[in-house]
Amino acid sequence: MKFVDIKNDVAFRKIFGNENRKEVLISFLNAVLLLQNNNKIVNVDILTPYQLPAIKGGKVTIVDVKAKDQNNKSYIVEMQVAEVDGFDKRVLYYASKSYASQIERGDDYEKLNPTYFIGILDFEVTQNPSYINRHKIVDIETNENYIKDIEFNFIELPKFNKKESELDTIIDQWVYFIKNAENLAIIPENIKDKGLKFAYQDADKHNWTKAELEAYDYVLMREQDERGRLTLAVRKGKEAIALKLINRGRQNDEIAEDTGLTIQQIATLRKNNSII
Repeated sequence: MKFVDIKNDVAFRKIFGNENRKEVLISFLNAVLLLQNNNKIVNVDILTPYQLPAIKGGKVTIVDVKAKDQNNKSYIVEMQVAEVDGFDKRVLYYASKSYASQIERGDDYEKLNPTYFIGILDFEVTQNPSYINRHKIVDIETNENYIKDIEFNFIELPKFNKKESELDTIIDQWVYFIKNAENLAIIPENIKDKGLKFAYQDADKHNWTKAELEAYDYVLMREQDERGRLTLAVRKGKEAIALKLINRGRQNDEIAEDTGLTIQQIATLRKNNSII
């Protein structure tokens, strides 16, 4: 078997937004939200079903997976590979907008149902050492959760370092899948959950069409190009600072320490700009 990188936009939507495999999203939501017995989600309507993106001649636009369960509770599942400015405010806006959009102006507020945001993050954002943390609106003195309808759950992948033999819970198994699938050759033996088994099957490249694989590879290429642009922008910024320091008479070793450039890179800057 050869599994895809679950963090890829196309892979993420194909696995979690597949209307023919709703067991996958249901299992994941129940695992993240610790739902058991009569509180478990048993059915979902996927509001952003997976569709093969058009990749010819331009940008691939992939949206996050949104769903509603049998009790009309809303779920937003989002994959973020890089931290962006104002991420916390965007998440709050996104969830609040989804919550408010359930009713029209003048409708009874009682028609509003809970909204759950689940962010799978390939970076760290909180001080909580746990790889999964939950944020609710609570009274800072009594910890009372009077305002209940919006909840935020963050899975911070860099904090998850468990090995296959250490996976104690279903959420451990899900996060292990998301973080490590692309480096695995077989489905782990201890996987019993039906939805997670389906997720592994859907992540196997042998079950993908040629068009899906092309879209997947195209997204990978775009991600690599973006990383290259960021790397270049950082290097150009350092070089600009280094040139200012050179013009102020600073020595190469001092500039290297301040900018992170190598002494050879700084010497080349001097030569190319005819600065002795």
